[in-house]
Amino acid sequence: MVSCRGLLLACLALAPLPALAALGFQEARASDPDTGELLYTEQHLLRHQDQQLRQRLVVYRCADGTAFARKRVDYADSALAPAFHFQDARLGYQEGLRRDSRAAELWVQPSAGSEERSATLEGEMGLVADAGFDEFIRRQWQPLLAGDAVPLEFAVPSRLDSYAFTLRRRGSGQVAGEPAEIFRLRLGGLWGLLAPHIDVAYGRESRRLLWFQGLSNLLTDDGDGPIQARIDFPRPALPTDEARWQALASEPLSACRVRG
Repeated sequence: MVSCRGLLLACLALAPLPALAALGFQEARASDPDTGELLYTEQHLLRHQDQQLRQRLVVYRCADGTAFARKRVDYADSALAPAFHFQDARLGYQEGLRRDSRAAELWVQPSAGSEERSATLEGEMGLVADAGFDEFIRRQWQPLLAGDAVPLEFAVPSRLDSYAFTLRRRGSGQVAGEPAEIFRLRLGGLWGLLAPHIDVAYGRESRRLLWFQGLSNLLTDDGDGPIQARIDFPRPALPTDEARWQALASEPLSACRVRG
């Protein structure tokens, strides 16, 4: 069965920032969908230039505050399939997408000291990767609200390949008093009947991610499989400064317990 790992951070949408704010900061809480137990938190920093998102930095923390993973995203070459590098100190796991002048390459290093594996993607037409999912939803907003089943090809670095998914609207509701639209992402074809789906809720007016539920991009502490999580984004991004970016970019990562 195809894993949905790597999709979580592809769903992280933030509210538009004021025109003069070069950096934005937002926090999220990941909890057990069944018990509500806090699993980990996420800190997101976004760098804008000319009102366009250019870079994203994400730091993941255990419930005790220990920083254990970090992701860097660069949108310079593509808003939908940006280059990125994710690293997790618990297992030494790393994965990402890198680019040269000719093609995009997926890569993964399963554990510390293990050999890196990589594969070049043959075609990028319609490719979506990692946090590019946010921009994909914005661009497909009207078809989604009209009830269309919108196809996408999503890159999964752990599999060194991309897979056909389908995104469609499930309904609407209220999230923390805000009108919201709810969408479901699932694998295309027969795989969609077997593989777990992912649900996300976006503000109807703000078009920012309010919550996510499904397989996250993080492995369990023993590396046995992806963590099932409910991720809540209670507040929109607020302006911040360069010092915070530098602090989170350079903070040492340490192993800690999220879930075994």
